[in-house]
Amino acid sequence: MIGRTLAIYFGRRFLTSVLGIFIGCAFLIMLIDFLELSRRVGERDVDSATLLLLVLYRVPYFTEQLLPFAVLFGAIGTFLTLSRRLELVVARSAGVSAWQFIAPACILALLLGVFSTTVYNPLSAEFKERASRIEAEIFNRQTGLFASTTGGYWIRQQSVDGEAIIQAAAQSDRGRQLSGVNVFLFGGDGKLLERIEARTATLEEGAWRLSDVRVLTPEIGLQAYDTYMVATNLTPNQIQDRLQAQTVSFWDLPAAIDAATRIGFGADRYRLQYQSLLARPMLLLAMVLIAASVSLRVFRFGGIGQTILGGVVAGFLLYVFTKLAEDLGEVGAVHPVMAAWFPAVVGALMGVLILLHREDG
Repeated sequence: MIGRTLAIYFGRRFLTSVLGIFIGCAFLIMLIDFLELSRRVGERDVDSATLLLLVLYRVPYFTEQLLPFAVLFGAIGTFLTLSRRLELVVARSAGVSAWQFIAPACILALLLGVFSTTVYNPLSAEFKERASRIEAEIFNRQTGLFASTTGGYWIRQQSVDGEAIIQAAAQSDRGRQLSGVNVFLFGGDGKLLERIEARTATLEEGAWRLSDVRVLTPEIGLQAYDTYMVATNLTPNQIQDRLQAQTVSFWDLPAAIDAATRIGFGADRYRLQYQSLLARPMLLLAMVLIAASVSLRVFRFGGIGQTILGGVVAGFLLYVFTKLAEDLGEVGAVHPVMAAWFPAVVGALMGVLILLHREDG
């Protein structure tokens, strides 16, 4: 049986490796996001402190998607280092099996998953909402004719005025308030009727209320309005579902599911997000088992490079399979519970199967 001291040692090495990769990638994401936001704000009067605060508020949302890869690469790095230094060989000679010395990493992966779901996700959702408010304030300051951007948020709607595509540089109040808005209004024949540019758009009952508006039509040309109304068939819950389904806090998701079900609005996205967060510890455990299945080979046997590449590819395919299952769950093709849990459970079972084959024959 593995001793307490050895278990703490293996666990500390794994946790240090995972946190090192996670923090390093987070800093890289912050740098890239800072440069991208600097490009988006252009010549607007935004100081660096505000921009840096916006980046800090946005980074938890982005790094949530990074955690499975941090666990995968951290586990691979830990097991390879222990193997290269022959520490695993010594542990094996002392009667410690592979299952015993990967147990600390498995337990820590489960705990990291629980922490990510119950603490980090609510923090990420709160910071994302704060970032949305700051973005709205920044883009509310813009003057003149508003330039179209390729980023931001996109909404497609059908109303009595025809089909419309709405692009916004920023959103707040869970999608009810848009800033830096471009609206492309099409007729029944698919021909572009109007291009509308506005400082803000506020969702009201049956319509968007646009402020500080420029309307460009082929027949009349450019006209300016203080306010302008664009009909919509979208409700606040639908807007929130399209823009904010993945940014609702874990603790708020049950209430969101109940509210969407009560009004007869599809709650599959909320159910899928809730089940995905519940399944996150199992997904991280699967990453550790996959890493262990490719990283416990003794260095003197050779073929380490190909083995590591196989582990990275397997982890990436598991992540892609997870996202594919979530997409199927969003459209209702697969039940949300199945879509969220099946990839993680299959990945964990595959890791166990490979380890059983390699360690126990």
